[in-house]
Amino acid sequence: MGTLFGGAFLIVIVILAVSIFLHFVPLGLWVSAISANVSVSIMSLIGMRLRRVPPSRIVLPLIKANKAGLDVSVNQLEAHYLAGGNVDKVVDALIASHRAQIALPFERAAAIDLAGRDVLDAVQMSVNPKVIETPIVSAVAANGIELKIKARVTVRANIDRLVGGAGEPTIIARVGEGIVTTVGSSQSHTDVLANPDDISKTVLGKGLDAGTAFEILSIDIADVDVGRNIGAELQTDQAEADKRIAQAKAEERRAMAVAREQEMKAYTQEMEAKVVEAQSEVPHAMAQALREGKLGVMDYYQLNNIQSDTDMRQAISSAGKSDEKHPTPPVK
Repeated sequence: MGTLFGGAFLIVIVILAVSIFLHFVPLGLWVSAISANVSVSIMSLIGMRLRRVPPSRIVLPLIKANKAGLDVSVNQLEAHYLAGGNVDKVVDALIASHRAQIALPFERAAAIDLAGRDVLDAVQMSVNPKVIETPIVSAVAANGIELKIKARVTVRANIDRLVGGAGEPTIIARVGEGIVTTVGSSQSHTDVLANPDDISKTVLGKGLDAGTAFEILSIDIADVDVGRNIGAELQTDQAEADKRIAQAKAEERRAMAVAREQEMKAYTQEMEAKVVEAQSEVPHAMAQALREGKLGVMDYYQLNNIQSDTDMRQAISSAGKSDEKHPTPPVK
């Protein structure tokens, strides 16, 4: 019984030892590498395990690169993996660039991948250019007519400028700016409608791909629609604003005229008060003149006669005016 138990324990120990050995020594990957004529030592695979690098993430791309005729070492792939890169995608990009005869060293491909760009997509775009469709761009010609333009930009990835180069949003913004500038410099919207390719030529000649990760191959105008008459709307708004300003100034002048009228009424009443005050001084002055002998009795009566005559004439004049306003109806 003890012998049986000891044999079972020994078998368990052997199984555990073999499992630990196979965990640290991936024999299957080593055999695959040897069969593919890829030089990878057992110690390198054990070192990857100790550095917590999955050997399959390194060995399989290395086999793929070796079969494609690329000169890539284990240390390069492992260093790129430890830096946080995608080893498999970098190797695929190197194979694609090698087939397309595009010069792409491993260091540049690794730098593009670590920069956050899809290096495989960039290589594919270098071979097969991409078409970027801009949103509708609203531009106004010199005659005030709005044009709504949509363009298609054909670009090719520039491998040399993928690190640090601007992306698609910059291309779209620059193309939109070029369209607005070109349409704005046109005297009439009919010129743009007659020759839409002038927009493409003008915008393409501005070198809009400078500092970007792309090379612009062509700019094609996909659609041109006539929008609103912006010039007429602006003139209408300006006329309405001028009208309101004129009304405000007229109201100001009316208020000033009313104030002036009230001021003159007050001044008239003040002058009438002064006249009444002066008239009240006349009897006193006449009495003073009589006492001092400067005015005789006959002179006084003559003044009264003149005053009476003046009052009579004013009464007759007032009666005539009243008859003109209210004529007497004819007797039937």
